[in-house]
Amino acid sequence: MKRFLAPLLLSVPLLASTPAFALQLVEARDGVTVDASLSLREPTRIRIEGAPITDVFGNIYSSNCGQAAGTPQSGQTVNPSGEVVLECDRDKGEVYVRPVGSTTKPVNLFVSSARATYTLLLRRSDTPADTIVLRDKTPRKMTAAEAASQSIRLQGQAPNHVRSLKAMLIAMASDRVSPDIRIEDANRPVQLWAEARFSLMRIYEGRGLIGEKYQLTNVSAKPIVVAEQEFDREDGNVRAVAIENHNLRPGESTSVYVIRSGS
Repeated sequence: MKRFLAPLLLSVPLLASTPAFALQLVEARDGVTVDASLSLREPTRIRIEGAPITDVFGNIYSSNCGQAAGTPQSGQTVNPSGEVVLECDRDKGEVYVRPVGSTTKPVNLFVSSARATYTLLLRRSDTPADTIVLRDKTPRKMTAAEAASQSIRLQGQAPNHVRSLKAMLIAMASDRVSPDIRIEDANRPVQLWAEARFSLMRIYEGRGLIGEKYQLTNVSAKPIVVAEQEFDREDGNVRAVAIENHNLRPGESTSVYVIRSGS
């Protein structure tokens, strides 16, 4: 497998006289092969929804994506056994591919963003110019701040108390703590389930509330699903729970935030 694209897409001219593009919306995930059509005679544009393309790997015939703007095309490296010509638009984070040769064999291409690499099986088709849009369907891990605002489980508190809970939770999740909150590092294991390793990482005290930040790791061989209800305490003093990632594959970890009434 030969690599012809520089880590950062450089500004290069687009294929001239490109007609209007149709659209193939392809749901993709890191490491999973997906099918799409590749026009036989016209360039096919490839882009990733919500992210720029940073790299392309495959059996490339020629590419000027690694050249600085203005470099003559005659300086391109040519791979005689290559299957596609590759060109790039750095500003838009898109690439353009066009097959070469008369074979009908599908083209394998690996397209990367900063967070994933998608495996494409491009089947040659006698169709007009087209656009392939890769939409990543992998559930996105919530940030700590998002967990604080979206995963919070409140138990019928008055509005002012709800605001206090959210303020404490956001402070814990973002580590932007006001001077009236005392922090204690704990780093001690807590027994939970056989499938999980559960550790109390930090304790926050202030405003009549006590916050506890835990790290939960899936140590089993199967995915697990975590719910806020599982962190209620029998004494009933838990006021809010937030979990960054509810679905954990083997070896994955998530932060769990528990707030209970303080003295």
